[in-house]
Amino acid sequence: MSNETADALEVWIDQDLCTGDGICVQYAPEVFELDIDGLAYVKGDDEELRQSPGATVPVPAALLLDVVDSAKECPGECIHVRRSRDQVEMYGPDAE
Repeated sequence: MSNETADALEVWIDQDLCTGDGICVQYAPEVFELDIDGLAYVKGDDEELRQSPGATVPVPAALLLDVVDSAKECPGECIHVRRSRDQVEMYGPDAE
């Protein structure tokens, strides 16, 4: 297994905690978007919002720092970044 596969990350937003500040969109507009309901959602390469609860998208390697900063700066503490292979949260409110 390559390092890239082993360390692949995915991100999701808990809309129940989202405050709609849009900080995540400022950091990584390629990954996050505010919807008409005022809440942030993740979006995939196809630009489609993933609106089902717990929906994830892969974190592009080039945007990792921006996504991590989004998770750290989010006032709602609702952005979760986890390892794809074992679902361990690496950044966000549930990170060790």
